[in-house]
Amino acid sequence: MLSYLSQFEEFFGPLRLLRFITVRALLAAGVATVFGFIIAPFLIAKLRQLKFGQHYDDDRTGDLASRFDKKNTPTMGGLLIFFCVFFATVLCAAPNIWVIVALFVYSALTAVGFRDDYLKAVKKNRDGISSKEKMFWQTLTTVVALGALMWHPDSADKIREFWVPFFKEPVYIFAGVFGVIALFIFVFFWLVGFSNAINLTDGLDGLAIGCTITVALVYGLMAYAAGNTKIADYLLISYVPGVGELAIICSALVGAGMAFLWYNSHPAEVFMGDTGSLAIGGLIGVIAFMVQQPLTLVIVGGVFVVEAVSVIIQVGWFKYTRKTTGTGQRFFLMAPIHHHFQKKGWPETKVVLRFWVISLMCALAGLATLKLR
Repeated sequence: MLSYLSQFEEFFGPLRLLRFITVRALLAAGVATVFGFIIAPFLIAKLRQLKFGQHYDDDRTGDLASRFDKKNTPTMGGLLIFFCVFFATVLCAAPNIWVIVALFVYSALTAVGFRDDYLKAVKKNRDGISSKEKMFWQTLTTVVALGALMWHPDSADKIREFWVPFFKEPVYIFAGVFGVIALFIFVFFWLVGFSNAINLTDGLDGLAIGCTITVALVYGLMAYAAGNTKIADYLLISYVPGVGELAIICSALVGAGMAFLWYNSHPAEVFMGDTGSLAIGGLIGVIAFMVQQPLTLVIVGGVFVVEAVSVIIQVGWFKYTRKTTGTGQRFFLMAPIHHHFQKKGWPETKVVLRFWVISLMCALAGLATLKLR
C-alpha cells in the first residue's frame, strides 16, 4: 500500500523513499513490533478470559512446573504474530504473486493451527484435529499455492528451477507431468516438515520464536538479494523479479516475533501454540522455495532440523530396541532434544539461550553459502 504513495513524490519529495524495499522492510518491522505491543495485552487478556490454556504434562515442563503453572498460560498466541505480520505486509509490501502466495499459505495454516488449538483448549480434545484432516488441509494449501505459482506468468518459470547451495546454476528443472508431481511432493514435504519442526521446538519459553527471528532475518536478506539483479549477479544466485518484496514479510515476521518474545520469554505469559508454529513453519518453507534457497533452510534452520531429527531417532530407537530386545529403550533422556538437556539439569533459560546461540551460528553459516559457489 505504501509503495503506491511513491507516485506522489512530486507533491512531497520524501515519498520517493517508499520505492525502496529496504525502507519499506524497516517500516514493516517497526509497524509489526509497535502493533504487537498495542494489541498483545488485550489479546492475552481475552485468551485468558476464554480459558484458552494449553495442556502440559508435568514431566514435559520439568522442575519448573512447580514454580510456574504453565497449565494456566493461554495458548493461541500465534494469532498475535499473524495479525502483526499480515497488517504490516499489507501496509508496506507491493502486492505481487510472491507476496500473495506467501500470505495465503500463512493464513491457511494459521486457520488449521487455530482449529487444532481450539479443539485442545476448549473442547478438551488432547489430540486436536486428526492427522488425516491436518494432512488434507496442508495438501490443499500446497496444491493451491503451487498451482498459483505455476500458472502466473511472473513465477511459472522460476518456481520450476531447483537450486542447491554452492552451485551457480539450477541443478534441475521440474518439467513435464512427472516434474510437476516431484515439485509438489518436495514443496509439500518442506511445508509440512518445517511446520512440524517448529511445532516440536515450541516446548520452552521463547525457544521457537527466538530461533524463528534469526531464520526470518536471513531469508529477508536472501529475498532482497534474489530480487536485486546486481546483487544476484554478483553472488551468482538466481535473480527472481519481484521476489524482493518477500523481504518485507520476513521483516514483519522479525518485528512481530520480537513483540511476541516480550510476552513469551520466561516465565511465558502466552504460548504461540499450533496457531503459530504450524503457520510460521509453512510460511518459512514456502518463502525458501520462492527465493530459490530451499535446501539452505536445512542449514539456516538447523535448530529446527535437529529438534525434529531427535524425535525421529528417539521413536526409531525405541521401536528397534523393543523389537530386538523386548524392552524399548530411549536414545535421549527425553525428546525433543531440548527436554534432554532439561533432564540433565540445565535450567530452562540456559537451554533456550544456548539454542539461540546455535541458531545464530546456523544463520551465519547459511548466509555464507551465498558467496561460496
